[in-house]
Amino acid sequence: MTHIASLHEFCLQFPFAVACGLIMAVTCGVFGVFVLLRRMVFISIALSECAACGIAAASLWHISPLWGAVVSGLVAVSFLAIDWENARIPRDAALGLVFAAASAGSVLLVAKSGLGLMEVKALLYGELILATSRDVIILLCLHLPLLVLCLLLLKPILYTFIDRNAAQVMGIPVRTVEFAFFLALGLVVSAASQTGGAILIFSYLVVVPTAALGVSRRLSVVLVLSTLLGIIATLTGFTWSYRHDLPCNPCIIIAACLFSAIIAAAAWTWQRCRRLANKAT
Repeated sequence: MTHIASLHEFCLQFPFAVACGLIMAVTCGVFGVFVLLRRMVFISIALSECAACGIAAASLWHISPLWGAVVSGLVAVSFLAIDWENARIPRDAALGLVFAAASAGSVLLVAKSGLGLMEVKALLYGELILATSRDVIILLCLHLPLLVLCLLLLKPILYTFIDRNAAQVMGIPVRTVEFAFFLALGLVVSAASQTGGAILIFSYLVVVPTAALGVSRRLSVVLVLSTLLGIIATLTGFTWSYRHDLPCNPCIIIAACLFSAIIAAAAWTWQRCRRLANKAT
């Protein structure tokens, strides 16, 4: 009961933080499943760092952080959308280049901005507790339409990411679908970066869907589980943060990692027991 009371008090005191956290958990939970199916885990952290670099540049040039994040994210998506299948350099190497350049660029741009340490940390790593009504509106206007579009194009995206040859036979424009997905992912990450920060977004996009994929192979079940786990991890992190006076974002990340570890251990134990039972019969 004390945990429920703590969560209730947190929701009353920081409603915008709760709204932003839940919106990001749901949207990133769905997009993260396809990121894992495409086996491009590194793209989430690379795009997050690009968005952080854009936010740092925006603070230096006194423009909207959202525009800085969106522009830098779209530039990165355009670069990553090149047909790396036929290139001598693998896509993972390109992602590493983008990540390294964006990380270093963020630090250099912030160093020239004259911001204090706490402002720098909030800028580069985000802090949900500082969310405002404007942040909620931005997420609602960008995340929810992109989430609906992703669900409407579920079949083309799935075939494109799992079996490109079959998708081409079915008449699906695989390169267009892939670019559209990366474009949507870039906008999702950019909109969430200022409030969520790179590490929290990476956790929503990778850690939570990984746990869901460990439980089931049915896409519908995985999508539902991924969003539910993201919501539970977010609410647990908020409660832990409020009760122990800790930063929100790291608490949510640790909660997501703990839940994922517990689910992975439970899934492994269940599979082991089934194998032993089958051998016994």
